[in-house]
Amino acid sequence: MGLKQLVIDAWSALNFKPIYSDDRGMPHRRAFPEAAASWVPAADERRLAAYKLLAAYDNNMAGELAEFRDGPAARERREFGDPSMYIEAVLAHLLGREQRIVVPGAEHADGEESAEAAAAARVEQLLTTWAKDELLTMRVVQCERKAVSLGDGVYLLAWDPAKRRVRCRVYDPGFYFPVLPEDGDADFPTRVHLAWELPEDKARGLKPRLRRITYELGWIGPATASGITPDGRPVRAPVLTEATDDTPAQPTLGRGDTVDPTSGMIVRQYPWNDEPTPYTCYLTDATWDLEDLKGPHDVDNLPLDAARFGTGADGEVLDRLDLYADFVPLVHVPNTIPEAEEHWGQSSLLKPLQIFDEIAGTDTDSSKASATTGSPLLTVSGRPASNKQAAMSIAPGRIIEVGENGRMDVLNTAPMLAELRNHAEHLADRAATVARLPAVALGTTDPSKVPSGYALEISLGPLDALIGAMRLARAHKYRLLLKFVQRLHIAGQHPDWTGITPLPAEYAFGPYTPTDKAAVLTQVTEAFTAGVMSLETAVRMLRESGWPIDDIEAEITQIQSRRFEQARYLADATGSTDAVGEYLGIDIEPDPTPPVVQLPPATDPTSNGDEDPPRGSRGNES
Repeated sequence: MGLKQLVIDAWSALNFKPIYSDDRGMPHRRAFPEAAASWVPAADERRLAAYKLLAAYDNNMAGELAEFRDGPAARERREFGDPSMYIEAVLAHLLGREQRIVVPGAEHADGEESAEAAAAARVEQLLTTWAKDELLTMRVVQCERKAVSLGDGVYLLAWDPAKRRVRCRVYDPGFYFPVLPEDGDADFPTRVHLAWELPEDKARGLKPRLRRITYELGWIGPATASGITPDGRPVRAPVLTEATDDTPAQPTLGRGDTVDPTSGMIVRQYPWNDEPTPYTCYLTDATWDLEDLKGPHDVDNLPLDAARFGTGADGEVLDRLDLYADFVPLVHVPNTIPEAEEHWGQSSLLKPLQIFDEIAGTDTDSSKASATTGSPLLTVSGRPASNKQAAMSIAPGRIIEVGENGRMDVLNTAPMLAELRNHAEHLADRAATVARLPAVALGTTDPSKVPSGYALEISLGPLDALIGAMRLARAHKYRLLLKFVQRLHIAGQHPDWTGITPLPAEYAFGPYTPTDKAAVLTQVTEAFTAGVMSLETAVRMLRESGWPIDDIEAEITQIQSRRFEQARYLADATGSTDAVGEYLGIDIEPDPTPPVVQLPPATDPTSNGDEDPPRGSRGNES
């Protein structure tokens, strides 16, 4: 027997479980046979076993899993769904009441603003339409539940020519095998495998198999086309020019590819890049019979000569198929911010898991104690007068005969049961404290016992820190996902995306804490009236507090269309009828030009023109 080894990694909080960590720090082989498969890298064995153990807690099957080591007695463990309840609570607060896609600057587009704002509004509209068609909200819930419960989630994006849109799929993190550098210094892995075993299908004559889908960034090579080997295996082969007497057959370039005269490398200009790049992403989809995987092979170096390559819906053989994209279309979502130079997140169950074991043990003891409380033990003393021993059983209406000075005593186990229940409540509070989920977040607090809104806000402090850290770990992942969606639509030449330039977009989670709508309305009204808050910010705050506002831009337009007093101030300040009409959202016809007043010509009394001179009475004339 070797010396005991201490392993500290992202899943070392599970080392207290003997079935997970033996003397060598490795999981029990019979309980976790998937993690011990020959093709699974040794570095991933503990990770896969941790996923299965956490999933067992989530599905009330931890006792059944422990049976592999502890025997049938482990199945008596009572599991009432506490881990699953905590997962659902964390998930609900993480996602918030609603989620939406936001492109910065889109809220300022109203038809007359800058071209940048109009472009942002257009991209936001296209992404929102795609999200509705692809049921993105449901995909996010699926992935985030895996991330919260297991520690990691995985999105896969792929262009679907039939549906003319990008498809989004969620994979179990147990299928995800990135090839990470030894020093851990990599923003994104350049080679990623999705691998899982397929069971035997006797009806179709199929043996147990291993399927592996690989995405790899590599140098752009010559063009290839689907072909078949002499033994009938589909492969991809280089496309060659026709040979002549003077020139042998030469490899050809793919569409849009050129040779850089300086480096001699094949480069490609992608519509989302400013300069040509020599990189592209290759897709390989292959299947192996498990019986053919002999020798020291893992998921990254399986023998390609024993592989059977798949074929896409368009007939292309998936053997290093050029995807015409310079990125790997997978997005790994960790539940927590990984440690420095680490890749994996941690489950929200890891820290309070030992407390959940204590709760399960207390619930098991309570179930046993309740049996003696409901059917108590009786002791009877004294020989019956009839000198006959009656069967000692209790039933309604039964009479038990005792002798002189006889007595019957009842063993009361109710105080012990009450103590067990109090201990269970104490453990539940302790688990909530460790998980940073206050009672108000779990819905176990009596609202009438909350002294004030300020006290409620203080009690939510740990939850604010928890959700803030979890959303920070996801923020750049969803920006990356939405950037890939834009690029794949452009690469797929979707007509709605013609001429679109990819813009930064965010997947905004909604508020999760209970809010006082009346208080928010008062704050917003006072701030907006005082001129320290814009109308856009005010409407956005009302929407985030739960007011039924579907479209911020449309709401602002409706508000302004009824603010006639403000429109009058605008007219006095600018003197522009067009500005007032634009503010109110209506067309204002200008007043007709008034006619020019025609006045009679002015007369000058000092003029000596042809006017008759003044005349007197002419009385002295002879």
